[in-house]
Amino acid sequence: MVLIRALEQKILSEGQILPGEVLKVGSFLNQQIDTKLLKEMGEEIARLFRSNNVTKVLTIESSGIAIAFAAALAMGVPAVFAKKHSTSNLSGKVFSSKVFSYTHQQTYDVVVSSDYITSEDTVLIVDDFLAKGNALKGLIEIVEQAGANLAGCAIAIEKGFQGGGDSLREKGIRVESLAIIDKMTDDSLEFRPQ
Repeated sequence: MVLIRALEQKILSEGQILPGEVLKVGSFLNQQIDTKLLKEMGEEIARLFRSNNVTKVLTIESSGIAIAFAAALAMGVPAVFAKKHSTSNLSGKVFSSKVFSYTHQQTYDVVVSSDYITSEDTVLIVDDFLAKGNALKGLIEIVEQAGANLAGCAIAIEKGFQGGGDSLREKGIRVESLAIIDKMTDDSLEFRPQ
């Protein structure tokens, strides 16, 4: 609870609400990283999924990498990230999915080499934000393509009012968010009690 309150306070004091229900947290999570807070977030995610025998943490580039790394480090497992574009150094068989980015209003073909996720893995998906759930759905498709087991999804900040998390939970997918915003106006935020 202490971490959740600290994260909520950081969002209130340093977050900026932008037009289109966008929350900018670049000063501590996306561009400049508060390493102490990030370490604590990674440890909390590891605690929440301790009993799931996670073997890989999966995220999508680029803003999710820091929190996925922190969680993977705390769990002692590799972190894998899906690339938003296939590149020449990504050869062989790949798992792929189309993901629409709410923030960038763009669809990406996200890819992960089959060398990095296998049917032997139990995968925890970690990301910085959850809005409509498009990124998570794409990453879940990749886990399914690999034949791996999905432990669940861990999110730093969920925009609960956009419904993505609740939609995934209704499908039986475990989603743990460290902070959930239930309401957001042009000048205020309201968090869901946890």
